[in-house]
Amino acid sequence: MLAVGGSNALCQFAFHGLTKQEERRVHLELIMQELDQTVTIGATVPTGFEHTAAEEVQEKLEATARVSKNRGRIYFDITTDKLLKVHQLKSLDNLFVVVKEYDDYQFKTTKEEVQIDWQELAAKLPWTNALEVWKLNNSIKKKKGRRKRTKPTKSDQCGNVGTKSTDTVPSDTEELWEDLEALEVKGNQRDVSSQPENDSEEEKRSEIQDQEPGETPLKFRVTCNRAGDKHCFTSNDAARDFGGAVQEFFQWKADMTKFDVEVLLNIHNNEVVVGIALTVESLHRRNITHFGPTTLRSTLAYGMLRLCKPQVSDVIVDPMCGTGAIPLEGVMEWQNSFFLAGDNNGTAVSRTRSNIKHILKRTHDGGSSSGLPLDIVQWDLCNLPMRSSSVDVIITDMPFGKRMGSKKKNWELYPSCLREMARVCKPGTGKAVLLTQDKKCFLKALSQTEGLWRKLHTVWVNVGGLHAGVFVLKRTAVVFGTISEDAMEPHTATGSQKGSMKDASE
Repeated sequence: MLAVGGSNALCQFAFHGLTKQEERRVHLELIMQELDQTVTIGATVPTGFEHTAAEEVQEKLEATARVSKNRGRIYFDITTDKLLKVHQLKSLDNLFVVVKEYDDYQFKTTKEEVQIDWQELAAKLPWTNALEVWKLNNSIKKKKGRRKRTKPTKSDQCGNVGTKSTDTVPSDTEELWEDLEALEVKGNQRDVSSQPENDSEEEKRSEIQDQEPGETPLKFRVTCNRAGDKHCFTSNDAARDFGGAVQEFFQWKADMTKFDVEVLLNIHNNEVVVGIALTVESLHRRNITHFGPTTLRSTLAYGMLRLCKPQVSDVIVDPMCGTGAIPLEGVMEWQNSFFLAGDNNGTAVSRTRSNIKHILKRTHDGGSSSGLPLDIVQWDLCNLPMRSSSVDVIITDMPFGKRMGSKKKNWELYPSCLREMARVCKPGTGKAVLLTQDKKCFLKALSQTEGLWRKLHTVWVNVGGLHAGVFVLKRTAVVFGTISEDAMEPHTATGSQKGSMKDASE
């Protein structure tokens, strides 16, 4: 048994009566507390869900997040003992530790002057704390080795130009154990040979720069994300010039694909943020292993779920689930609600089942033997095999009419969907959270069912470069079928539909 931050007797008392996994979790927390310092973390989030992400940070980390002027980013201050919890947040895509923020950076008017500025900036930035956080972050990531991403998407690159990435994935507490033992040994060694607390920043930098004879220098790259039309330089210009200055300062080796350190240069008009990336692959790749042509990002699915505020015992339905991104995200966070997912496409249902099995295997390996409050069904979404007024929340990603379906078919599909959703949703209390890029068609369909639905508000989001809307609707108190346009035959489940019900937790 290892002792951290106190005597062996104290640790043995803390671990008394705990399982092996619980011991490791407590041990992790004790180690992280020893490495306590306050840092600023930046995160990219789905555009439009910045305030939703800020709410999650406040709720789970008790930290106040600042929404950036540049949409799709938030910043918050934490102590490093909470770094693992940051990786476990559901609404964040990519993470980085802030080296320095400039709210009103005064850019020069010529490229030559700007280039000199970048060189001077690299030499005077306070790199030390950020690099220490980067080292700590590497220590709490699963050592899977590097693997190339064969087909990086534009949204995954988040502004990285013409590069492929390598990957190490944040792990859970159980998987971190061996790395934490190594981290403690390194920490103890550092305690023995540490310098006095009054070391200057310049002396600390020299420690980072100094390489042992024969030691391989770190590999790095600089990625610039720039927005604004009053700059005399491009993103590539800034990345190249600042990267050259960083290379000269640290004597690191530039490598655009197999890099160890990714330095971020985020520019939005006169706002400049320099950071070091803490993730290589977006955190939204957590629940889905079997992808479809239009699989929704898990972070966006989580933002939609927070809009509907699931309650205990709520029945939540995704009638067009695709590969199951929304119900899977929901069932992992709101386990006291019941989720029902379905699709009319057999391949999509099969992919969802495979993703459920992956989650069940992962939770079982982590020590949980319980199933998931989730069923998967193949059905006709305009004739759902459900009783009227039986659903609390409907949440789904509707076909945009581009890669799936067509704009022409949406004019028939959307009104039928909204009527059927109104039938199964509880009058007066039911809600719907619907994502679509075909806004004109959706609003027309909504106007045709205005007696059944009332639009509360809309969140405008970016989905793969498309401007889409998340429409939050409230079910009116009107009972379905009491107005002429909604009168139709009673809905009952057919034998084949009943047979298609399958409990995903089996």
